[in-house]
Amino acid sequence: MRFWDSSALLPLFVVEPTSGMVRRWLAEDPVVVVWTLTRVEMLSAFARRRRERPEAHAVLSTARRNTLAAWERWTEITAVETVRGHAERLVEIHPLRAADALQVGAAVVAGGGRPGDLAFVTLDDRQAEAAAREGFRVFGPR
Repeated sequence: MRFWDSSALLPLFVVEPTSGMVRRWLAEDPVVVVWTLTRVEMLSAFARRRRERPEAHAVLSTARRNTLAAWERWTEITAVETVRGHAERLVEIHPLRAADALQVGAAVVAGGGRPGDLAFVTLDDRQAEAAAREGFRVFGPR
């Protein structure tokens, strides 16, 4: 079981230089845990790309549909108040933006306070560093 940030999930649905790597990670462990607001982050990324590159509309619409279908198979962390409490602590000790702190906070909740039992998957350098400092095994940059 691995906690996935939106930065690592996006290359599963649109072709990027990191797509092969994240697909291998998913094949190694197909149990995906996500923060409830990751869905909004992903849909926002697809919409922004459609506005910037109208010629990619069909590909990005398919990526959106595939994301929504995959979402049904994933475990979603929805404990907003608990995650918020962890995120408030995290922003004090790590150089994280609010959304990134919420991601790491959701992983803390998903890991049941035992970060060594859960891997954290991200392509974001700051998140990777914070997750590692919190005790998670990190798949991503570092």
